[in-house]
Amino acid sequence: MSPDWINGLLGGAMIGASAGLLLLANGRIAGVSGIAGGLVDRVLGGAGARLVTAENALFVLGLLVSPAIFALLGGEIAIELVAGGPALVVAGLLVGFGARLGSGCTSGHGVCGSARLSRRSIVAMATFMATAVATVALVQVW
Repeated sequence: MSPDWINGLLGGAMIGASAGLLLLANGRIAGVSGIAGGLVDRVLGGAGARLVTAENALFVLGLLVSPAIFALLGGEIAIELVAGGPALVVAGLLVGFGARLGSGCTSGHGVCGSARLSRRSIVAMATFMATAVATVALVQVW
């Protein structure tokens, strides 16, 4: 077995377990865009600002700190960026816009929604996967 395959399996199991635990313990869907977006709205004082809970703040903090902890434990983080800064900013803004437009992201729709057999989430997941495939094909040709 490949170590990459094992890491992917363990990572997927941890994501699924944490999403399931949040749903069972709190009755909430672990949608990263909703949690992070709620914090950003609150910080910026937006009209749709939600109550910021310690749970949400710790969730986002965990997302930001976990790569450093992984590296401290001896894990190797090998990331190669082939796009420049402006392209990454535009891509991030488009992803954020799409997550807001689609009322969720890959974690909310893909992990949680599809596991609950939500039709809306399955359609959303099929849409963003088809868009991703088309984007990669377009970029490869371009």
